[in-house]
Amino acid sequence: MTNKELEHLKYPIGKFESPAIITTSQVEAWISVLDRFPDRLESLVGDLTDEQLDTAYRPEGWTVRQVIHHLADSHLNSYIRFKWTLTEDTPVIKPYNEARWAELPGAKDAPIAMSLLHLKVIHYKLVYLLKQLSEEELGRIFIHPETNTEVPLNRNIGVYAWHSNHHYAHIENLLKRNNWL
Repeated sequence: MTNKELEHLKYPIGKFESPAIITTSQVEAWISVLDRFPDRLESLVGDLTDEQLDTAYRPEGWTVRQVIHHLADSHLNSYIRFKWTLTEDTPVIKPYNEARWAELPGAKDAPIAMSLLHLKVIHYKLVYLLKQLSEEELGRIFIHPETNTEVPLNRNIGVYAWHSNHHYAHIENLLKRNNWL
């Protein structure tokens, strides 16, 4: 497998690129992605067998099951970051080791139903919150300590809309390659 092929398997929709100016309509479009994502994901993976769920989406990548549990963990962390940023002055968020979380018991063997339900609840709460925010609130920032960068909430909405579509594409592309769709 060439480096270009592997890069496409890692980033099937490309890396996130934020527009220089984030408009209200862009934020609304990203929120719409977050609103629809749990149902789209459940439709994609709901009928997969354990063997399919335990298949890696790329060489040396996570299994479909791990991706689904990762999405629930990641989006929970994101929700908390939104709340910190809305209630604290420029908080430094706590990163977490995604790769190690994906190796914990439960991420490799637990039923996906728990994480699918968790995603529905977190996205319901997140979307409800995001739709209520003012332009000023959307401009509030947190500091990401791994990169020491300021992240405005409106951009973070885009990051998680991208993250949803990014991992959806990982799974969908695997299903297509294996003729499981």
